[in-house]
Amino acid sequence: MSISETRFTGGSFKLEGHWVWCGSPVTDGERIHLYASAWSKEYPMFEGYIMHSRIVHAAAEKIDGSYKLISDVFPAEESGLQMAHNPAVRRWKDKWYMFFIGTPETKECDVNNKDHINAAYSKIAIYLAESSSPAGPWKMFKNPILEADKNGWDSSIVTNPAPVILEDGRVYLYYRSNTPEGLRIGLAIADSVTGEYRRYGDKPVLSGADVEDPFVWHDGKVFRMVAKDMTGNLTGELHSGAKFSSADGIIWQSEGKAYSRSVVDDQGNIICYGSLERPQMLFDGNGEPRYLFAAVADGPGGFKKAKNTWNICLEIK
Repeated sequence: MSISETRFTGGSFKLEGHWVWCGSPVTDGERIHLYASAWSKEYPMFEGYIMHSRIVHAAAEKIDGSYKLISDVFPAEESGLQMAHNPAVRRWKDKWYMFFIGTPETKECDVNNKDHINAAYSKIAIYLAESSSPAGPWKMFKNPILEADKNGWDSSIVTNPAPVILEDGRVYLYYRSNTPEGLRIGLAIADSVTGEYRRYGDKPVLSGADVEDPFVWHDGKVFRMVAKDMTGNLTGELHSGAKFSSADGIIWQSEGKAYSRSVVDDQGNIICYGSLERPQMLFDGNGEPRYLFAAVADGPGGFKKAKNTWNICLEIK
């Protein structure tokens, strides 16, 4: 994928008065369902997500349509969560599974209090929910499937879940954590979607590359990953998409740029977004990536400088 190979379809999801982020698309053959994160603009963009993000369900009849809000999903009242974020929806046999991050409910949720923010951030964990339909309803498993390891390299946080369900039912769950050397990608493996998730080794599987927001899939031959290039060192463009490949899902090779923050709009003009990240793919019948969904922001660059954020759908040529 590159700037010449991605074009805005016209499909987008906006929510008045809200920050909109993430965005995981799935289809049942009749509608395109989009699970995104949203929180009120009465809170700042970054701190607001830590305390008040929720996962919402939107849908459109066509890939290039306007995605309309249907309902809130998490945190549901009985979930015990303060916030929910980073949805990643995958299908396995006759079930649909949503991997996402969340934090337990707390009374200390002042977004202007750094102690409250830091305490909530440190409690972020990865959760799992199940549904018999991509439209829901969703049943959340009570306990998180992966938490930060206070004695490990990923002691600060586990976030950005990127699950790959293999043909034999095993799950490779990639995730991001923060280290003094930069952002790193770790791996946890389970024998089944609802099984126990065990870390692979005691080190990241992707080191030396400062990336986040991974999306990973297996193309039938090798594992492939796209992720946000935090420094531009991998792609030559700050915060563009870097791509990687791996024969075994453990040892990864960099393959340069996957996509740019500049895209061709539906009028043929080039638009450079302040942010274009959280990449999520929708595949065609042959298992090839056909559409790239991403969170975008206006402004000069970086989501913290944005006035508006929303989701867009890009066609991959």
